[in-house]
Amino acid sequence: MNVPLSPLFNTWHKSGEYISFGPHQVFVKRLGQAQASPEKTALLIHGFPESSFSFHAVIEGLLKTFDTIILMDMIGYGLSDKPTNTYGYSLFEQADVVLTAWKHFGIQGGHIIAHDMGDSVTTEILARHENNTLPHWFSKGIQSITFTNGSMVLELAKLRITQKLLLSKFGKIFNKITNYKLFSQQVKSAHGNKKLTNEKIERLWEGNRLQDGHLKTYLTIRYLKDRKQFEKTRWLPALRATQIPIHLCWGQDDAVARVEMAYYLKENICPQAQLTIMPNVGHFCQLGSPNEWLKHIKTYYK
Repeated sequence: MNVPLSPLFNTWHKSGEYISFGPHQVFVKRLGQAQASPEKTALLIHGFPESSFSFHAVIEGLLKTFDTIILMDMIGYGLSDKPTNTYGYSLFEQADVVLTAWKHFGIQGGHIIAHDMGDSVTTEILARHENNTLPHWFSKGIQSITFTNGSMVLELAKLRITQKLLLSKFGKIFNKITNYKLFSQQVKSAHGNKKLTNEKIERLWEGNRLQDGHLKTYLTIRYLKDRKQFEKTRWLPALRATQIPIHLCWGQDDAVARVEMAYYLKENICPQAQLTIMPNVGHFCQLGSPNEWLKHIKTYYK
C-alpha cells in the first residue's frame, strides 16, 4: 500500500537517502556534520514496531552534544523495503543492515543509543566486538552503548496479547485483521502511561502501513524468537564480558520491558553499567517523553 506521507514524515523522508542491502532498499540518514570523530558521533538504532522517525523529536537536542548522528530504518520498518519472502528478519541480518548503513557513511566508530528491538540488534553487534569479528573499517569501535527499554531479558518481559499471537502459528492469519484501532490499543497498553498522544501513535501507524508493513508484523516480530534462542548463550554473556561503557536508561512506566529488567541487568549481568531510571516515562521513551529522554541521555554524555 502506497499512501501519501504526512507533512512531518515527508520532511523526515526528504532529508534521507537509500542504500542497497542485497535486493532491498534501506532508508538511511546522516544529520549534522559530514565527518566527526567517533567521540562525537551518535549511532541511533530504533525499535519495534517503529522506525528512525521515532527519534525525530530528540535530534535537535542531540546535535548539541554530538556532531554527527546516523540513523536508518531496518528492513521491514518505516521507509525501508518490507519484503515477504526474500528476507529472514533475524537479528543477525538486522545487525548486518545497521553495519551496512554505518559503512555507507564512512563511520569508524561512535556511541550507540538503542531502543527496544534496537537493544537486541546492538547486543549482536557487541557480541561481534567481543569475538573480534566486527569489520576492519569499524576500527575505532564502540565508544559506549546506551540501552533504553528493550526486552533484553525475555523471561522478564510482559508481552502484549497481540505480540504473543503474532509469534504463534496463527500469526499470519491474525495479522490480516490488524487495524489502527487494535494497533493503537496495544501501543498504549505497552507504553504504560498516558504520555503517548494519538498524533504520535498515528505516526507510528503511518510508518507501519507503508508497503503494507502492518500486514507483515508476524515477520518482523521474529526477532523475539532469536532473543529466546541466543540471549543466554551469546548476547548476555557478551554484555557481561565487555569493557565498553554501558548505560542502562529506562522509562519507569514501561509495561512490556518493565523496569525490573533494568535492575536485573545492573545487578546480575553488567554491574559496571550506569543505571538511569526515568520517572513517569513509558516504553516509547524518546517519542512519548522526548524532553525527559534528552535530559537523561545528555547527562550521561557530558
